[in-house]
Formats: sequence, C-alpha cells, structure tokens
Amino acid sequence: MTSYTTLPSWPSAYQETGATAVLKEHNADFVVTEIPLGLPSGEGEHVWLDVEKNGANTQYVAAQIAEFAGVRELDVGYAGLKDRYAITRQWFSVWMPKTQEPDFTSLNHPEFKIHSQARHIKKLRPGDLMGNHFDILLREVEGDRALIEHNLTQIKEHGVPNYFGPQRFGQAGDNVANGYAMLNREIRVRNKKKKGIYLSAVRSFIFNEVLAYRIQNQLWGKQIPGDVLDEQGVATGPMWGRGRPTTQDEALSIEDAIAGRHAGLCEGLEFSGLNQDRRALAAVPENLLWSWPETSQLRLTFSLPAGYYATSLIRECVETTEPERYVPQ
Repeated sequence: MTSYTTLPSWPSAYQETGATAVLKEHNADFVVTEIPLGLPSGEGEHVWLDVEKNGANTQYVAAQIAEFAGVRELDVGYAGLKDRYAITRQWFSVWMPKTQEPDFTSLNHPEFKIHSQARHIKKLRPGDLMGNHFDILLREVEGDRALIEHNLTQIKEHGVPNYFGPQRFGQAGDNVANGYAMLNREIRVRNKKKKGIYLSAVRSFIFNEVLAYRIQNQLWGKQIPGDVLDEQGVATGPMWGRGRPTTQDEALSIEDAIAGRHAGLCEGLEFSGLNQDRRALAAVPENLLWSWPETSQLRLTFSLPAGYYATSLIRECVETTEPERYVPQ
C-alpha cells in the first residue's frame, strides 16, 4: 500500500546543476503581479479592489476586506491564491448590489494596501486571470553559473515540466495524506474549503505522478501516440475525476498505470463529484530574463499562465531552501 505521508522527489527534465540558493529570504525577493483578464468597467454590483499585500495570504486578506465592508466572506472574490511570503498585487471583488461602498483605500493594515476601487458587473472567481508576472531574487547562490544559465537557456526555448508546486500540497505534503483518508472515509471533513483543498491536492498529486513517469521514461517534451493536446499544441495530463480519460494508445496506458498504482486516490476522486479535465504537461515562460546583481544573487523575471508555478521553473536550475518562518495564519 502506498503511503502519502511523504511526497516523492519528482524528477527534473534538465541536467542537475548541483547549485543551491535561498528563496524568499525577504518578502521583496518574490514579487508577483497578477495579469487580469480585464479591468473593471466602472459600474455594476461588484466593487473591484486593486490590492498589494506583503506577508499575508489571499484568504486572510479576503476575510479582512469582508469584515471592513460588513459582508460575508462568500461575497468577496479573487482570481487566484498568491504566496504569503511575497509582495503580490492582485484584484479582489466585493458584492455590494444595494449598498454604497466605503472608501476601501482607507483600510489601513500592516500587511496589505488597497490602491484603488471601481465597480464591475462580475464577481472575480478562481481562474479569472490570464497569468502572473514574477520578479524573483535568489540569494546565496552557490554553484556553476554556466550550468545554471545553460538550463535557463533550455527553459526559455523548451519550457519546464508543469508540476504543481509544493504550495498545493500543504505543510510537509499532508494535504495528500488527508485527502486519501477523506476519500476512503477514514476521516470526515465538514469544512467545504478544507475539503476542496484536499481534493485539489489529490488531483495535483496524480497529475505530477503522470508527468514524472513521462520524464523518467525519456518522454519529456515529446508527443506520444494517443496524446490529447491543448490549444497551443502541448501534450496534456489528467486532472482526475469522473469519466474516462480522453487519451488513447500509449498515453492512455501510462495514465491507467498511474491510476492503478494510486487506485485509492483515483477511485475516490471519481465519486467526489469532480469531472475529468486536462492540464498542459509543459509550461513555457514568457519573456524569461536573468541577471546577476551580485556574485551570489540571481534575478529572474518571467510570466506564466494562470495556475502555473514559478517554483517549477526554479527547481530546474537550482535547489532552494526557504527561511524557517512558516506558521499557519
């Protein structure tokens, strides 16, 4: 029986550089700017807020906004969860159809600032964004600079494995273990938000396992018989749920093999109410640039589509550690 108490060490696509670095020594070392699908029109039932946060997670900021506005947390929307230990800029929406909105820019909080507000006809929902722009500074970089830049050049041309990052799996990866216990009725989860987190972690784990199998078998960056391609012509992997995979031939055999290896997860997902979906196996960053501000510092700037992880790019160049400061908020 597979144990899910420890996450596997999923393989990289490119040559190991042996380099190490410190990530997020300061919040300002990891700057994320949301790329919205559109901007507020100026009228409608929802008030959109342009928010910059520093050291707070997205859900916490949403709760503070709801309290300030005197609305339910369910009435506050956002397009994506952003890193806590970072400086991030993103939009929130507040449903206020019959109420005069307060001056949200007067909400003073040490961990976030509201720059502007405007009304719009729609609530922000998860996934309502084009992507994110990243400006990342790695400190205490040790290793062969030439090897790091070689991998960055390859990434710029071919992309990186589109792994779900460690944020998806929780502290020590325990979201997968809890998800397994929930799906197999070993524990009962009443909190809908927590249940959704566990389901997402389990689906993400299965996707990463399929991607890792393809890398281990020299299938990275290749189309194989039976692949389902996305709109950009990139091979996709399964986001498991109800219904049969749409792949065929060799691609289906791989996905069936992983499903068999993790039958307790996949069978549970099929009865969870989620439908089968697909996700690109490769992520190609836009406008990837790098520089060395100091000998032991590497700066990376790039953009990724919504739902893709910057850490999946970084791990192909250097192995990172983060400060021991992570305490649930």
